[in-house]
Amino acid sequence: MTKKHTYRTLVLLLLVLATLFLGACKPSGEPRFRDVEQLKPENRITHMEMIRQYGALRVVTEYNSISYFLYRGQPLGFQYEMLQKLANHMNLPLEVSVSNDLERNFSDLREGSVDMIAMNLTVTSRRKQDVAFTEPFLQTRQVLVQRKPAEWDKMNQKQREAALIRNQLDLAGKVEYVQAGSVYEARLRTLSNEIGGGIDIREVNLESERLIQRVALGEIDYMVCDENVGLVNTTYFPQLDVGTAISFPQHVAWAVHPRSDSLLKVIDQWITSYRKTDNYAILYHKYFNNRHSYRNIHSEYYTLGSGKISPFDAVIRKESERIGWDWRLLASVVYQESRFNPDAVSWAGAFGLMQLMPITAKSYGITVDSSPEEQIRAGASFIKWLDERFEDVIVDPDERIKFILASYNIGLGHIQDARRLAERYESDPNIWSGSVDKWLLKKSEPEYYSDQVVRHGFARGIETYNFVKDIMDRYEHYKNIVNNDVIARW
Repeated sequence: MTKKHTYRTLVLLLLVLATLFLGACKPSGEPRFRDVEQLKPENRITHMEMIRQYGALRVVTEYNSISYFLYRGQPLGFQYEMLQKLANHMNLPLEVSVSNDLERNFSDLREGSVDMIAMNLTVTSRRKQDVAFTEPFLQTRQVLVQRKPAEWDKMNQKQREAALIRNQLDLAGKVEYVQAGSVYEARLRTLSNEIGGGIDIREVNLESERLIQRVALGEIDYMVCDENVGLVNTTYFPQLDVGTAISFPQHVAWAVHPRSDSLLKVIDQWITSYRKTDNYAILYHKYFNNRHSYRNIHSEYYTLGSGKISPFDAVIRKESERIGWDWRLLASVVYQESRFNPDAVSWAGAFGLMQLMPITAKSYGITVDSSPEEQIRAGASFIKWLDERFEDVIVDPDERIKFILASYNIGLGHIQDARRLAERYESDPNIWSGSVDKWLLKKSEPEYYSDQVVRHGFARGIETYNFVKDIMDRYEHYKNIVNNDVIARW
């Protein structure tokens, strides 16, 4: 059983066995819970303890131009940056999955597949029946998104206002689109009842930014979203108006399972403290008030809109297919090595997009004057050569990737030394995390780099350890956001 499956089982054991008396109040067919306080003290384990045993905080978030996205190959976003700071505070790695399907996310939370839903969730009494909300980190209100009249920029303010819906009574007879599973549908139904009916509400499986774009392009006339999201999007679509509110101000928060008291306490304490900091104010301004940054992310290197990671995607895809790699993994390597700068030169003399050392570059026929295409091809060929060194001994392709990356960074000899140390001291020489990576780190200590099985002496393993981790972490972000239409052959 994998670590992930074991962890999920533990979460379910806590959450499904956690409050028997609540089960009697629920309709048949829904999960029954047993009060954790009724378990024997020696068997009690909190959600936070299970998270630490698993070794990562698992969150699901949404991908859009505010919460989580890629820009020039780098993961960014209001939610993402807040989550990184929370994970650092908890001293835990962050394991991010993405889904814009709200109903699925709430289901995954109930089932224990994720620890937290990290989205701009509006706090409502209905939702409180199913989840526990954190301390709010934002306030917003729901607004109508509509197009300004034709030639609006030639009208005065009074003329523009006369052409727009400002009175909620005028929504009767109009078709309103909302994201399925969102709070907007419930609010519109309430509003429709309040004005005597007539609002035609259409739920669709598109998140708010996609619906905003449809309004801007004239494909639909009206939709509803949070005001802060709408305001940000008017920077990119100035023909849109978001000045008509359809709700009072509402709190926005994250959600955890209602029995995750220990996790909720940690998050609430952190949010309460973090909201008061200058760092939070800067982060909020960066994503909600900075119109210049929003225009930038809607460039060709804003991945959600363009599908692009870098200017070199075409050759990265081509070379990845040649060596049997997922192109997003190779893109992560290129970003790590050069930030997609073909003119990059390191202090040690490594150069180009793939940062090959001169002696390695020479063996593949490239120089500092070689084209980006030639640089990437040479780096991919070197990766393929390293793959061939390991394929007979490390059969698991996912595991082998880490050894290839480590060897690419520090050299094959040092990695073989670390494998021999692992074997000598009864660790698995074919497992990277927690085994060979540990022995590579020890190669900076005289006791180990002087060991009889070591042939290549001292190595500063921490840089390679971080190199592998950073590339694999970024690869997960790329997989979250960018489709893979090049099939990897392992």
